[in-house]
Amino acid sequence: MVIVAGYLVVDPRERESYLADCVAVVEQGRRAPGCLEFSLTADLLDPGRIVILERWESRADVEAFRGSGPSDEQGAAILSASVAEYDVADVRPLT
Repeated sequence: MVIVAGYLVVDPRERESYLADCVAVVEQGRRAPGCLEFSLTADLLDPGRIVILERWESRADVEAFRGSGPSDEQGAAILSASVAEYDVADVRPLT
């Protein structure tokens, strides 16, 4: 399993419109082969922060979906980012 997690920072005044522009990407991600979870959400405390969480069955599935990344317009709106991929060797369900 591969987990992609982190955050983006955008202008707080633009966060809601940025997220609205990402709806199609989230829908595509969730339909992609090997996608277990795909979400972009507004941080509850930081008005400019967007939390990213993706879970994939394999690295090949992530690479097949990735493509070229955010559109030029979305990329221009990102002030900073910290996102990483994690290879997971074992999973322990908590429920």
